[in-house]
Amino acid sequence: MEDDAPRFLTTKEIAGLLRVKERKVYELASAGDIPCRRVTGKLLFPKDEIDAWLAGDATAPAVAAVASPPKTIPNIVSGSHDPLLDWAIRESGCGLATMFDGSFSGLEQMASGGSIAAGVHIVEGEGNSWNADHVANTLSHQPIVLIEWAKRQQGMILSRDLQPSNGTAMRWNDLLGKRIIQRQPASGASRLFLHILAQNGFAPDHFELLPQLARTETEAAMAVSNTTADAAPGLEAMARQFDLGFMPTAQERYDLVVDRKSWFEPPLQNLMRFCKTAAFADKAEELGGYDISAQGTVQWNSVV
Repeated sequence: MEDDAPRFLTTKEIAGLLRVKERKVYELASAGDIPCRRVTGKLLFPKDEIDAWLAGDATAPAVAAVASPPKTIPNIVSGSHDPLLDWAIRESGCGLATMFDGSFSGLEQMASGGSIAAGVHIVEGEGNSWNADHVANTLSHQPIVLIEWAKRQQGMILSRDLQPSNGTAMRWNDLLGKRIIQRQPASGASRLFLHILAQNGFAPDHFELLPQLARTETEAAMAVSNTTADAAPGLEAMARQFDLGFMPTAQERYDLVVDRKSWFEPPLQNLMRFCKTAAFADKAEELGGYDISAQGTVQWNSVV
């Protein structure tokens, strides 16, 4: 091997070398049938070990020795903050911890084995699809299933001063120049906000975007409630909880990306069992803006 040759090959390069589809490479790696390393959730293949493996070298390292060892995944739900999910985890006593910091952050946590589930709401295409393509592109090499949690009414949470006195509906033109608190770049809310702006012919510089970030739905509503901001991208449920105005923009689908094995373990099963109770349904109704009729529907399932 030349000095400047790469020490590790990518999944695509291995697929080309073996003349198979990338999916087959993931299957080989998952079964421990090819030398590989998993680094930050991505597969890398040591070139010298691959060369020895292809040559059938008896002295080559055994595949089992170079494959990633089994890892215990912590009982954490990461990803995007959802008030109903947050409440259900606490109320059910299922034993799950939460680490909400945005949809894309959740995908990173799942890729690195940092959580057993992640909440995501990532708009795709023209705004008529959600989550599946991003999950497939990021986690297709892992045993992952994408399960619908709820459909939610997204929009702009509005300060009390912005609520029209004559009962007319708010429009984007009414927000021009207003102070809007931003969501973190790793959030689905931030991506949807920019998507909706572009669909309506507006740009971020048409508004006063505040430098601070609201990292959860609660923080977004609080920033508007305490007059730090005039508006914030967020959920109808949070606007209602803080007695604020609301301008609807999209009904989104919020899904749970779940480690398949962990789905059948007590923490997640206890959570989903609680979600079938009248108390859960009543809470969804109380919060507002939720459609839980398709909760539990499998939206995508990896082949690994």
